[in-house]
Amino acid sequence: MEEKELEGPNAASEKRYFPESLDSSDGDEEGVLACEDLELNPFDGLPYSSRYYKLLKEREDLPIWKEKYSFMENLLQNQIVIVSGDAKCGKSSQVPQWCAEYCLSVRYQHGGVVCTQVRPQSAVQLALRVADEMDVNIGHEVGYVIPFENCCASETILRYCTDGMLQREMMSSPFLGSYGVIILDDVHERSIATDVLLGLLKDVLMARPELKLIINSSPHLISRLMSYYGNVPLIEVKKQHPVEVVYLSGAQKESFESILRLIFEIHQSGEKGDIVVFLACEQDIEKAYEIVCQEGSNLNPDLGELVVVPLYPEEKCALFKPNEETEKRCQVYQRRVVLTTSSGESLIWSNTVKFVIDVGVERRKVYNPRIRANSLVMQPISQSQAEIRKQIVGSSSPGKLFRLYSEEFASKDMRPLKPAEMQEANLTSMVLFVKRIDIAGLGHCDFINRPAPESLMQALEDLDYLAALDNDGNLSEFGIIMSEFPLDPQLSKSILASCEFDCVEEMLTIAAMVTAPNCFSNLPRGAEEAALTCWKTFLHPEGDHFTLINIYKAYQDTALNSTSEHCVEKWCHDYFLNCCALRMADVIRAELLEIVKRIELPCAEPAFGSKENALNIKKALLSGYFMQIARDVDGSGNYLMLTHKQVAQLHPRSGYSITKKMPEWVLFHKFSIAENNYIRITSEISPELFFFSCSLHSFGLYVYLQNMPEKGSKENVITA
Repeated sequence: MEEKELEGPNAASEKRYFPESLDSSDGDEEGVLACEDLELNPFDGLPYSSRYYKLLKEREDLPIWKEKYSFMENLLQNQIVIVSGDAKCGKSSQVPQWCAEYCLSVRYQHGGVVCTQVRPQSAVQLALRVADEMDVNIGHEVGYVIPFENCCASETILRYCTDGMLQREMMSSPFLGSYGVIILDDVHERSIATDVLLGLLKDVLMARPELKLIINSSPHLISRLMSYYGNVPLIEVKKQHPVEVVYLSGAQKESFESILRLIFEIHQSGEKGDIVVFLACEQDIEKAYEIVCQEGSNLNPDLGELVVVPLYPEEKCALFKPNEETEKRCQVYQRRVVLTTSSGESLIWSNTVKFVIDVGVERRKVYNPRIRANSLVMQPISQSQAEIRKQIVGSSSPGKLFRLYSEEFASKDMRPLKPAEMQEANLTSMVLFVKRIDIAGLGHCDFINRPAPESLMQALEDLDYLAALDNDGNLSEFGIIMSEFPLDPQLSKSILASCEFDCVEEMLTIAAMVTAPNCFSNLPRGAEEAALTCWKTFLHPEGDHFTLINIYKAYQDTALNSTSEHCVEKWCHDYFLNCCALRMADVIRAELLEIVKRIELPCAEPAFGSKENALNIKKALLSGYFMQIARDVDGSGNYLMLTHKQVAQLHPRSGYSITKKMPEWVLFHKFSIAENNYIRITSEISPELFFFSCSLHSFGLYVYLQNMPEKGSKENVITA
């Protein structure tokens, strides 16, 4: 393939890899003259804008830019290329563009480019940034696909998507024939979906020799990837700027006070630059946010404004990337303090960060297959995570990293690598997906880390109880339909059961509300009483699942009767509800309804409000959540769960907690073992209803009850 250099005004030449056959000139003299005056964008055929050349200068300053020629040569000659680079070296934005140039050069005969991200926020922001850099329209030549949102078109040549969405695409297109290049980004995050894709793509590459696979990772995982894939080319991107690391070993015992003291000392020093603080959990973010906002208002205004930015990675929030135009218009210097957790490491995109404060510990969610529950445990972060936090501060200029732990703690207590999610999470959804892929002959998955046998057995048992497997261990008809829904298998099963009990509309609403972020707003201090008064208007006597339906219906009614989006936002604000979460629930519900119609499931008219409908909703919920039943053992709100001997309390925001009416038997949506053992989203059931459901759905419930210990027999459960 021939290489051409295309030069833009006031910009260094950018090496491109387009064949002569794609030249916009058709030999006509006027066309030649036009091309001499204006350089045309080969992706849309339009002249480049001035902004393209401005962004091109910024791209050329990225550390990875020096490796473009080496990368393109290796891409042409190899099927797999591994790219090793530090945080913010540019690999997530530049490598996909170079791959798009490659696909263009071969006239897309093998497909376009897809680049996976672990988090939806990253996929959206990268797509927006890359569309801007390529001087094309978002949603056309460049797009993104995240859960319950598709911003792509038929002409999209480069799409960013979450790893889970690409995994789901394999159910309908096992060999991913739409793509000529697949890029797995941030592989070091070790998400379940990325690990599954790493294994499945081995078989896909053998079946499609023309397919290219690019793996982007931090340096810490490279040796394992090289041994996993064999002798493949490696592109290494070197770091540019030094970072001063300060260990504060005495600060670990009183880390919270040390963090606050450091923030104010940095601000009072007058040294410019934003601050990022990595805290252990979201509760610490809320606590720190309140204190820094309160204390920051008393600081000397001559030092500038202290702007506190809480970044909750689990919610669909924006990335931390300050607006340059807003900064220029601002008369007073603003120093931002970003408060986040380990999950926010990939969401810091600002080049203005000069200080990072690292507590060195995190609260991790670890799944225990024996009791089928998550435990929230405080653990040291890994050495690789500590290094990524160092890279954040030194990506564009020298900076300072404060580690609130000793060097001895880092070397002895921290593991070298971040644990794979597959070794710490519930694998039921993953096993359901692999079973579905097995239909297409890709069931054998060579995982980079084998999941624990106990977790696999528990996942298979649960799928069997849910009637998702047949007698041979393959997916049943129920299992195939359940896999069509992008939901937890228990929730999918409840939707299927709702078809039988004529409550599909209500069950879809419940599924959307529990899948979306929490619909209740985080409350500022002093607002609890007012919020509870507002929330009481939505409470339903049958339980929290029904309360969620009331909230969604009220939101829908408000949206239909409002003249503007501002009115809807004001209504949510007045009732202390999260407007973004309710919007997301609306989108999720629409997609779930579309799936129900596509696979032609029966859907009765909604009848919410009648006693019969309430009973049917509970029956549908029990079909999926029969293992999540608890009983108040002493009449004071101490609930013993049937699956194990853990005792928990109702969450303070449960309708039963607000009204102080504690039912004896409840079905709950989720539970985690932590300092406060709360069961969340609960609805009252009767033991008779529970065992009536057993007789109707003996395929799952009957087997489960037969396997319960003697103390959990039907008679003992009812009379305990």
